[in-house]
Amino acid sequence: MITDEEFLKVSSYMKQNYGIDLSQKKVIVNGRLENHIKSGGWKNLHDYMEAMKKDQSGELEKMLVNLLTTNHTYFMREFEHFEYFKTVVLPWLKTKESKTKDLRIWCGAASTGEEPYMIAMVLSDFFGLERGSWDTKLLATDISTRALMQAMAGVYTAEQLTNLPDQWKKHFFTPVAGGSQYAVKDELKREILFRQFNLMEPFPFKNKMHTVFLRNVMIYFDAKTKRDLVQKVYDCLIPGGYLFIGTTETLDRNTSPFQIIKPSIFRKKEG
Repeated sequence: MITDEEFLKVSSYMKQNYGIDLSQKKVIVNGRLENHIKSGGWKNLHDYMEAMKKDQSGELEKMLVNLLTTNHTYFMREFEHFEYFKTVVLPWLKTKESKTKDLRIWCGAASTGEEPYMIAMVLSDFFGLERGSWDTKLLATDISTRALMQAMAGVYTAEQLTNLPDQWKKHFFTPVAGGSQYAVKDELKREILFRQFNLMEPFPFKNKMHTVFLRNVMIYFDAKTKRDLVQKVYDCLIPGGYLFIGTTETLDRNTSPFQIIKPSIFRKKEG
């Protein structure tokens, strides 16, 4: 069992470096770290944290982040967002960027890949035969390297694809392992750039984004961290750009610079 002092140390570290608030989650933290510490040969969490400081490879820190971040997601989650994206946002962008034919879309909590693959499928569906003349490659980032490895592998069980339309399943996936699993086709994989990224870091974008999906990640942040992040997202969007957050999440109406379109869909003021 980790001590109160050790818990304070690890929760402060995660908050300071990654914005994740674990202050009320001692039982979860203990459950996720206790076996890992024992099996790795460390006496306690204090020893692990000390070893992590000296680890120049960064592997121990990566492991800590992987263990303490949650990656729950699934295909078709909050599908109303994708409907709105396809019927409202993309027609607007198609007109707006008709000369450049360049779309900049960022999925900031890519997890194990279901969400960015959903966005890529919607883009493919919308542009159809015109897709080849547009740059629709999207950026998908996550703090967890373990989740990203799964995302890049792009292999899911038949059960995970249950809610997907049959047309998408046939067009974008190949059955493997005797049909018990499905692999994302390379054609779709090529439409996504997966990268590890910490949302607390300065955003490195040279050009402003058209749309940002930041769904079901801010629930792990306290009010100030969330407020600062929302401002950074606002600043990285073009005028008129859209932000999608989780349906159970909210933005503070008093401090958020965004216009509310729907409860979980926001827009930067045009012009």
